Amino acid sequence: MASTTKAPSVRQFFAPGGALSLWHSAYEFRPGQLEMAEAVETALAQRRHLLVEAGTGTGKTLAYLIPAILSGKRVVISTGTKNLQEQLYQKDIPFLERHFGDQLKVCYMKGRANYLCWRRFLETGRYPVFEGLEEVSDYQLVKNWAGQTETGDRAEIRNLPETSLVWPKIDARSDLCTGQKCEHFDRCFITRMLRRAAESDLIIVNHHLFFADLALKDKDFGSLIPPYEAVIFDEAHEIEDVAGEFFGFGVSDAQFHDLRRDIALVARARALGSDELDRLLNAAEHAVVEFFALFEATEGRTGFRDQQRLLTKHRSKYDGVLHALEALTTWLMNLEGAPDDVDPLVRRAAEYHEKLRLWFEEPTPEFVYWVERRARGCFLQATPIDVAAILREKLFDQVSTVVLTSATLAAGGNFEFTCRRLGVPQAKTLLVPGSFDYARQALLYVPPSLPDPRDPRFPSAAAEEVLRLLELSRGRAFVLFTSHQQMNAVYNLVTHRIRFPTLLQGSSPRSILLEEFRSTPNCVLFGTSSFWQGVDVQGDQLSCVIIDKLPFAVPGDPVVSARIEMIRRRGGEPFLEYQLPQAALQLKQGFGRLIRSRRDRGVLALLDRRILTQSYGRFFFESLPAYAFTTEIDEVERFLESKMKA
Repeated sequence: MASTTKAPSVRQFFAPGGALSLWHSAYEFRPGQLEMAEAVETALAQRRHLLVEAGTGTGKTLAYLIPAILSGKRVVISTGTKNLQEQLYQKDIPFLERHFGDQLKVCYMKGRANYLCWRRFLETGRYPVFEGLEEVSDYQLVKNWAGQTETGDRAEIRNLPETSLVWPKIDARSDLCTGQKCEHFDRCFITRMLRRAAESDLIIVNHHLFFADLALKDKDFGSLIPPYEAVIFDEAHEIEDVAGEFFGFGVSDAQFHDLRRDIALVARARALGSDELDRLLNAAEHAVVEFFALFEATEGRTGFRDQQRLLTKHRSKYDGVLHALEALTTWLMNLEGAPDDVDPLVRRAAEYHEKLRLWFEEPTPEFVYWVERRARGCFLQATPIDVAAILREKLFDQVSTVVLTSATLAAGGNFEFTCRRLGVPQAKTLLVPGSFDYARQALLYVPPSLPDPRDPRFPSAAAEEVLRLLELSRGRAFVLFTSHQQMNAVYNLVTHRIRFPTLLQGSSPRSILLEEFRSTPNCVLFGTSSFWQGVDVQGDQLSCVIIDKLPFAVPGDPVVSARIEMIRRRGGEPFLEYQLPQAALQLKQGFGRLIRSRRDRGVLALLDRRILTQSYGRFFFESLPAYAFTTEIDEVERFLESKMKA
């Protein structure tokens, strides 16, 4: 990328008559896009931080990609979801590659668990550990694909469900990685990805990988992303929650069960089995089951502050788990001529031992401790209540340029909320309004007679309203929910009563669902948070977006509750300072799926009447673009009919 000639400025690309107008026949000059591109260019050149709220239609992706390419620096682009990451790499990068050619060196990175591990895959074939015909079928799918793939990315396997139980047994997560000692190191998909990254100037990741990697920077093992000079966060409004996840820590019974299984598999594959090992593994299994049975069996997340009480009452069961881990570690370390794949097992056992000890014996007020029951698993988690100080130290003080951009960063017309929550030091800010005629292109509909979303009658009433709307829109809709439970409840009530094809989040990888939605006439997609943002479907194929309720964070959630309590202790007003602006930004994100071009028209339906009846409803209306608005289904019908005639 380096050149002896002066690099062109972004104005030469975005201005009327510039390079983009020559490259793309449908290019439209947008002043906001040029303004954003120049702000990113300046931030990179001056080594400063920048926040940009860029309304839908700004063209923000090219507005940060081109300055990043021209900067001559290694820049990491971090997206909110793998959906957006794939869209950027598969759509925007190929367009730029046609014009920048060899000057553009780009790498696409996901977390290790997205990639196939050759060693685990081949050993699973030799020593099957399948539970039922479904797993056998899934393994055959992977086997047919493995001989053809160049990337090893599981997203390529169209028919492999996200919930497949085979994939965790053959993926490339670090838990069993022996690194350079592995016989498959040279053809390892992780090795190949790291080599591409080391040769690239633009590295495309997602927030989960970025913050997992950032949290590992101080450790000797596990970091993936090579050194970089700048990072650009797209969908930056998600950073607080993702950073909290990776700067916290946790352990689960599933981790212990997986460790036991992996030790047994390695022992079988390497002929290391013995009566003593069987005894240790059985003792560990018994200790883990007994200990995790102490926690509430109800599905969901609950706060936990009773570490001392539990230790006082059940010390023997807690010690039983620690002693079992110590015994397994000792047995593994004492193996003579132990194979290389024993090292990761020792590392995991020591890591789980330390995390469990920290969770129970050294709790700190800076963290919120909580327990989650999910899919028969029990997870003990610790999350920092306030990530602002962590992000300032680990990110903003370490990286010369951090650009935060999203369609939803400013609350009340300024960036104070975002800067405070993320610990952003002094930074430039830019607010670029959307470029669409929302009053003409979009109709916001709120049915006033539905029950309150907290009412038990709501799911069935919402399903009836969804059926009416889908008939009027002839399918061609996203039906988005604030929870998986609500999504599944309404989907089950609706799917067999409509004449349109339906897709349900979780049945296939998200990228495949989105591709199927785009290519299937009159399709309806039911989804949750990952489809609220970073999804771009232009034209008549998406004519209606239905959202079940105002997306307030659940106040009973332990992390949300701890953040609310922290604001209250500091003398603030949690609802006004945190809950309300966060929900308003989230609603704007969901509705932003509909109008993606100047030709798009459609209906936005919110099935939550509280926006009409509660005083805070005005804040939501003021936060949204100036949509046309109605509470009458007849107006929805007329609007959609006029759209179809247009």
